[in-house]
Amino acid sequence: MERKGEDLLGKIDNAIDKGVDYLYEHQFPNGEFCCYYAPDDEMLEWCVPDSTVFPTSIIACCLLGIKELPKVSKMLSLTTGFLQYQMMGGGVWNYFTKWNPLFKYMPADLDDTAIASYFLRALEIDFPENSKIFYGSRNRKGLFYTWIVLRPTFNKDLNFWKITGRELKRPIHSSAFWLKYEVGRNDIDAVVNANTLFYLGLNEKTKPIINYLIGILTENKEAHSDKWYKNPFSIYYFVSRNYPNVQQLEPVKEMIVDRIYKQIDANGMFGTCAFENALAILTLINLRHTDFQLEIAVNQLLNIQSETGCWKRHIFFYAGPSKTVGWGSEEIITAFCIEALVSYKKALLIKPKA
Repeated sequence: MERKGEDLLGKIDNAIDKGVDYLYEHQFPNGEFCCYYAPDDEMLEWCVPDSTVFPTSIIACCLLGIKELPKVSKMLSLTTGFLQYQMMGGGVWNYFTKWNPLFKYMPADLDDTAIASYFLRALEIDFPENSKIFYGSRNRKGLFYTWIVLRPTFNKDLNFWKITGRELKRPIHSSAFWLKYEVGRNDIDAVVNANTLFYLGLNEKTKPIINYLIGILTENKEAHSDKWYKNPFSIYYFVSRNYPNVQQLEPVKEMIVDRIYKQIDANGMFGTCAFENALAILTLINLRHTDFQLEIAVNQLLNIQSETGCWKRHIFFYAGPSKTVGWGSEEIITAFCIEALVSYKKALLIKPKA
């Protein structure tokens, strides 16, 4: 058994190295990673490059567990510069890069801001204090809005008005944004709240998020709880990241585990692709659930890695409920797969011997 474990660790290390090499070779000189938009989950019908901030932020977060590796350290350094340049006044971020034509019309949002802020904080990189922006973007129930926009509410934070006032420069185009992408100014989305909780931590102002997330899972509404993240595996993953530090999420642990285990295919893989399998592995590890089935899923992940070191691209999130178009890339999926293997390796090494 010990020899088998050593063999598996060796395969995992090799796969991680290959994945890191792939990302290292495919990161742009400015620190950005490639992302595409397409109309189908597998991104095979057609696929168009798009310059965005979020994919680079989430890829960098996935690599934090191995930030000491030389190539990863170089990638994260480039990413830091990229995010610092993309940061808007007040320490917030837009989904699109500043050179993307849509940047002018799309408002900043809490999801991009939470992920980018978490990454920079993890590396102890200074950036403007932005918690007031978050706390000023809540509804009456205490839940966090997706968008940082003008609302008829009292807010004493000058930065908030500077950030939100930019839509007054182009009122017609800004209004067209809400129609084109099937979103609303007062959207409340599950993953956005989960990521906000993950960044800000549990406190009196973030407490309402817990019952909100528990309610979604208890009522089995995860597939329709977010306009951007339409894959339930994404909901499970982002909620589970809070579990180690938020004991109040204990009631949903077994719900999530059970639903993931209902998605095992004939080969023992969770879901239908590397993307879903990686998110499932990460979710189970975050929830402190490990068993032999997890090892089978990890082996399946190893088996479907390409010779170049990447895993197949898949849409990560969509633009609106109709799922007309979504974004993804090999780089994003590869980063999640690397994070899954790194997390499993750490769980395997700290597991007590029988």
